[in-house]
Amino acid sequence: MTTNYEKGKIEYLRTKVLTASPEELQLMLYDGAIRFAEEGRTALQEGDLEKAHNSLVRTQNIVLEMSSSLDHKIDPDLCAKVSSLYNFIYRRLIEANMKRDITAIDDALKILNYQRETWVLLMQKLAEERKAQLATAGQIPAETEPHGQSVSEPGMSLSISV
Repeated sequence: MTTNYEKGKIEYLRTKVLTASPEELQLMLYDGAIRFAEEGRTALQEGDLEKAHNSLVRTQNIVLEMSSSLDHKIDPDLCAKVSSLYNFIYRRLIEANMKRDITAIDDALKILNYQRETWVLLMQKLAEERKAQLATAGQIPAETEPHGQSVSEPGMSLSISV
């Protein structure tokens, strides 16, 4: 039986996914893969083999999804390199699951965390570039205006005129 809390949580996640940008969806995939890999690692340490298996399989499925979503037509060299990373992560997760090897999970987590950090930096750079494009097009106020102050953070801006 599903509680109201669980229903609300599921609906919140559904809304979050449906309204997210492609960049945010990719970040959600990294977050999910890391979370499930960490759950699998903890479960393996505690001897809960069923939970470890299920968590690692969920991580494997996310990694497969990320790999299959690469568009090799846009940048074949970059996609090949990222695909190789995903394949390595996937293989290490399978080894971890079959051999009950925490070191293999740690290897996968190290790369997933690094990729996530890189993705966040890329998202920040894209946000700055979009903001700069909008500023040059006159659609948002510049950083400072004559006779006033303007404060701008990603996703919001505040102008105070005197």
